Amino acid sequence: MKTEPLASTIPDMDPATPDLWTIISISIVSYASATILHEGAGHGGACLLTGGKPIAFSTVDFECDREGRIVAAGGTVMNLAAGLLCWFILRFVTRRTHLRYFLWLLMTINLFQASGYFFFSGVANIGDWAVVIRGLEPPWLWRMGLTILGLSLYMLFVWIALRELQPFLGHNGPTKLQRAKKLTLVPYFTGGILSCTAALLNPVGMFLVAISAAASSFGGTSGLAWMWRMAKHVRVSNSVVEPALSRSRGWMIGAAVVGALFVVVFGPGLKFGSKT
Repeated sequence: MKTEPLASTIPDMDPATPDLWTIISISIVSYASATILHEGAGHGGACLLTGGKPIAFSTVDFECDREGRIVAAGGTVMNLAAGLLCWFILRFVTRRTHLRYFLWLLMTINLFQASGYFFFSGVANIGDWAVVIRGLEPPWLWRMGLTILGLSLYMLFVWIALRELQPFLGHNGPTKLQRAKKLTLVPYFTGGILSCTAALLNPVGMFLVAISAAASSFGGTSGLAWMWRMAKHVRVSNSVVEPALSRSRGWMIGAAVVGALFVVVFGPGLKFGSKT
């Protein structure tokens, strides 16, 4: 009687099946990094560049004693720059490693949140880019422009993200969509829960939980929730299935430290001074 190899009959033993806890760990580090880049490096850097002084910094808000268009735009500009930098670095990290998946996810989160912010502010007329276009005439035209720009960029970035996810999808077999689903949906829910948990501790109020944490994670990166369905249209050039994203204690320990700092320290926020 002919028997099938054990690894082919048990999906969890597929060497190309990504480890769940490793994906969660990389997701925690990626989402926390994107938020710190937006609030700290983006808004904070713009505050310092315009001669302002930082007052407070949390996962959902950066307060500067000198507000303005440049400070408001700084967060999104930083997300765009970080996402494009990760995209460039991916040219040199070709094998399916933990580092490549981290760079891919950090790229995707940053690009989705940046383009999503344009769309969000254009439609709802709140948030950073509502501040940027405030006072510009005619307001309806600026809002329409933001909406169209955001939607167009978002769909472009979905296409880029799917192309860069290609090395992790394996061959064009029945497990391709399952692998794509796991690599995108797990980060989406992990990042959303992490962001909203930290935001609950912010000192400004519950309003920011909705318009900042939930909007940027569950809303801004919503492409991660549905883009996996489009993976079947991505052609994989290499049919050889390599071992990928095995369990990593290093990433798990790193995620525990980063996640704790993100929630406990940056959630309530840091104060640097007060407005004069």
